[in-house]
Amino acid sequence: MREWVRDKDWWRGAVIYQVYPRSFQDSNGDGVGDLLGIVQRLPYVASLGVDAVWISPFFTSPMKDFGYDVSDYRDVDPMFGTLSDFDTLIEAAHALGLMVMIDLVLSHSSDAHPWFQQSRVSRDNDKADWYVWADPKPDGTAPNNWLSVFGGPAWAWNPERMQYYLHNFLTAQPDLNFHCPEVQDELLSIARFWLDRGVDGFRLDTINFYIADAQLRDNPALPPEERNDTIAPAVNPYNWQRHIYSKNQPENLEFLKKFRAVCDEYNAAAVGEVGDAQRGLEIMAEYTSGGDKVQMCYPFDLLQPHRPTSEDLAATFRRLEAFDDDFWPCWAYSNHDVVRHISRWDLTPPAARVYTTMLLTLRGSACIYQGEELGLHEADLAYEDLQDPYGIEFWPEFKGRDGCRTPMVWETDNLYGGFSTHRPWLPVPSEHLHHSVQDAEHDPGNILHHYRRALAFRRSHLALRKGTQSRVEAVGDVVQFTRQGPSETIFCAFNLGKDPAETDLPEGRWVQIGTELNSAHADGEGHVRLGPWQCCLALKTKG
Repeated sequence: MREWVRDKDWWRGAVIYQVYPRSFQDSNGDGVGDLLGIVQRLPYVASLGVDAVWISPFFTSPMKDFGYDVSDYRDVDPMFGTLSDFDTLIEAAHALGLMVMIDLVLSHSSDAHPWFQQSRVSRDNDKADWYVWADPKPDGTAPNNWLSVFGGPAWAWNPERMQYYLHNFLTAQPDLNFHCPEVQDELLSIARFWLDRGVDGFRLDTINFYIADAQLRDNPALPPEERNDTIAPAVNPYNWQRHIYSKNQPENLEFLKKFRAVCDEYNAAAVGEVGDAQRGLEIMAEYTSGGDKVQMCYPFDLLQPHRPTSEDLAATFRRLEAFDDDFWPCWAYSNHDVVRHISRWDLTPPAARVYTTMLLTLRGSACIYQGEELGLHEADLAYEDLQDPYGIEFWPEFKGRDGCRTPMVWETDNLYGGFSTHRPWLPVPSEHLHHSVQDAEHDPGNILHHYRRALAFRRSHLALRKGTQSRVEAVGDVVQFTRQGPSETIFCAFNLGKDPAETDLPEGRWVQIGTELNSAHADGEGHVRLGPWQCCLALKTKG
């Protein structure tokens, strides 16, 4: 079907650039980004050296959660354009050598979806069991203690059916019932619809939320010492439960096998979002192993609020040693749901560079979120500018996700950063204008060029894209490992601290590489002195 794709494993080691369409480029002057705006900027995306573009939802939606509440899975919302515009996007991306992955939100729909509108009317219509419905307890309260990620109970009352329906997110996002075979069949049919239009794969939203416990058992409490704010802010009591029944069910694996079979027919790939604060790594390994489920998943370990130290990274990979090594992670520092990592981890420019280089040397694939290659900080928005219902609910202790969703800045000498000719749906921070693509292109020291160099370095070494990885070790502030390919081994060490550090190359004959990435030299004895936030990259070839 897509003859230009020669490698069925194109996804393995791929770097995926995430586009949040509302905020990427407005082509028609209404203040909201759209599909033709993405087409306009695809040459820039290709110039970075990435392999694929992931486009967040553009389907028909009431936009209660800005596209993650779908009311028609087979059409484009008019604010983003038309199906014809999407076809143009596919053609333009492929002409530039870019794969296209689209964001499928399968765990829930909008309450405006015709399926839910029918399901809510009665208990005996054709769509009656397409959503998760349950009777109240004898005292009229919700069926169990499950909580919504967005705050409050995960159940909403419907007076027509005299039942509660499950919503793991907003009340306007009812959960689909994957225990119903017709639901699964329809969702697989939707995947085929977009594959037939030429997409190369999918990002699967909340992949571990698809199936809930059929018995609707209560979640147990999570001890205070185990709580963290990786998935939800600390002020949200969602963190107070161990979510063993509301998500992560074993039946999910059977659906993922069906989804993989559809993808394999088209040589397509999927990357799943694993939202779990305690078991994210384990679920990632489970969902991507065996070659019969999704190809990639990203856990939240590198999306965490606190900067990962060398020991944090070593501990993360130690946990993965318990699993067979056929799993495949997709690492990311930032996306549309978290504070931009430059701000979240309070990174200086040298620190940001070394973390970027490290991301692109880890075993797995990687995601880059629009604007991170410009070093964009989190925008600090006024309450009256907020759009995100999550932030509005928990303001001011949690300001929501709007700060990472402000428009991309293309030009410096333009009030709206070249994003639009009209006031954008979120404001463009004045400080972002000095981080525009226009300025970055003309500044050789800008981090944009570091991203390009790091991406080119990754592409030039098969060991980094598809090779194995040794044990990850922490030596003080230095985290180090080797990557092995068929004909080369690459030693990678990163000083994740503000003070000088030292390490030693493994035994063997090593050649320094990566000078363009500020890689340190080893002395004649293989000893390496690393400056603050400096890496060491060295190559050993066979023969």
